[in-house]
Amino acid sequence: MVSYLLLGATFGFVAVVQPGPMQAYLLAQAAGHGTRRTLPAAFAPLLSDIPVVTLSLLLLSRLPARFILGLRAAGGAFVLYLAWQSFRAWRRRSGKSPSAPHTAARGLFQAVAVNLLSPNPWIAWSLVLGPLLLKGWRESPQSGVAMLAGFYGVMVAGTAATIALFGAAGKLGPGVSRALIGVSAVALMSFGCYLLWSVIR
Repeated sequence: MVSYLLLGATFGFVAVVQPGPMQAYLLAQAAGHGTRRTLPAAFAPLLSDIPVVTLSLLLLSRLPARFILGLRAAGGAFVLYLAWQSFRAWRRRSGKSPSAPHTAARGLFQAVAVNLLSPNPWIAWSLVLGPLLLKGWRESPQSGVAMLAGFYGVMVAGTAATIALFGAAGKLGPGVSRALIGVSAVALMSFGCYLLWSVIR
């Protein structure tokens, strides 16, 4: 059971530090809205991975490759939309977006959408994590639960730490905050274009 806990924790750490649309999105949100309003986004994988894990374990291996291509295209378009939002915030020069009563809830929803539309969780759960989870569960249910606990425990804690780091950097001044939002806009645009280009290829 301990080995599966460590295995899940390792994969969770890799998921946190691996550059991707989610990290770029969190950078923009933390720099623009601060740590407190962005922190709920750390729980986005817990919500978005419910359909990902379920479909990966039950159906994904039987679905046509066009399903992944369609998911990748939708993800690329949504990431480009987030890049445009970050670019608009960057042009305002203040480094802050206008306050809204539901900023934290909207940030969580967008983070869930980013993760759900990204092909990375689907591929990881269908090719690597899903088979490992089933293997551990067959050995003992405790091993399967330990793997899930290690994976999501490290992922949520690591994502929260990432948000706090980005938020602290954004407090260094309007210039730093604006620069971080600009970097996130470029990163989001790059990931969105990459996803769409991979579909065209």
